Amino acid sequence: MEIYLDNAATTRVYPQAAETVLKVMREDYGNPSSLHMKGVDAEKYLRDSRETLARLLKVEQKEIVFTSGGSESNNMAIVGSVLANKRLGRHVITTRIEHPSVYNPMEFLREEGYEVTYLPVDEYGLVRLDALKKALRPDTCLVSVMAVNNEIGTIEPLEDIAGIVRQTNPHTLIHVDAIQAFGKMKIYPSRLGIDLMSASGHKFHGPKGTGFLWIKSGTKVHPLILGGGQQKGMRSGTENVPGYAGMGSAARLEFDHLDEKIDRLYELREYFIENVLKIEGTHLNGGRYRGSFSMSQEGMAGHCAAPHIVNISFEDIRAEVLLHALEEKEIYVSSGSACSSNHPQLSGTLKAIGVPRALLDSSLRFSFSYDTDKDQIDMCLQALGELLPVLRRYTPGGRKRR
Repeated sequence: MEIYLDNAATTRVYPQAAETVLKVMREDYGNPSSLHMKGVDAEKYLRDSRETLARLLKVEQKEIVFTSGGSESNNMAIVGSVLANKRLGRHVITTRIEHPSVYNPMEFLREEGYEVTYLPVDEYGLVRLDALKKALRPDTCLVSVMAVNNEIGTIEPLEDIAGIVRQTNPHTLIHVDAIQAFGKMKIYPSRLGIDLMSASGHKFHGPKGTGFLWIKSGTKVHPLILGGGQQKGMRSGTENVPGYAGMGSAARLEFDHLDEKIDRLYELREYFIENVLKIEGTHLNGGRYRGSFSMSQEGMAGHCAAPHIVNISFEDIRAEVLLHALEEKEIYVSSGSACSSNHPQLSGTLKAIGVPRALLDSSLRFSFSYDTDKDQIDMCLQALGELLPVLRRYTPGGRKRR
């Protein structure tokens, strides 16, 4: 029996979304820029998907720009907004625990002469708000902070962050990477007081190669792809109609009975954490309890976790060894960000939250979806209980356990 616990890397496409993709590819295959009915039919899929996303986010349809996924959305938000708002200054702020699709555009800006400030985080992965206050300057043009960390699941206090930025420098743009948040918690960008927000279709059971960027009306963003002027010139190129239609279908399904789904995920997450920590030599990285986008509302810094991501360190075990041992039992997990799995290195996120050096290469990410059930969690826990004592016997320098 296959047990897939790597849903932060990608998700299984909803059958209905896959059917929509196939129908568009085989039947409604027109170019949405064409004036004949095939083109009109294709354009309707784009309109419907855009309307769905706007309704779920409580924003305007014209504020949604379709992209190829989270990485492009983040690049467009960061590089595009900075290029379009040079008058605001040449200083940008982000955190030490961002995804590579944020970190690398920031490094690109640094090479172009911009000054980049990387904010520290606490032991849970929460941005240090005092450091943000000190870092903000009159020439800060952009602040980019992820909504949910992709490795440890920390929910950042976006409301508090936006409030500090607006109070200190109301002209500074705020971008949120919501790739791990969209579909796993309610997020309304206009209410948060931000300007740009990224999402990716394959993280919420939509097709790969799809995503979107929400751009608040009036926010200037320089397009990164130039050509035929599609999407009002914001992203040229013939639109991926099958993909965007499937993404819209997946979004509708993902948000159906969302509150109940979130409650169930939190129950599974807490059940897994409670039982995995009974195994000797295990440590939770990040927050444990239900979190929100406002630290002031929650009241406790430890209450900062998204419902679907758990990161555990296992003493005296190399993560890659344990990952493949679980794989042999058809249990699929991750040793960190999927986008860096082909270039293994010690996690910058785990370093930033102060995980001891000996555990940096001993951590696995378990990530759930609405397909995950308690029986799968139990089988994973049983496998860990069986594998860990055996693997530790063969770990050089590993402690003998009784």
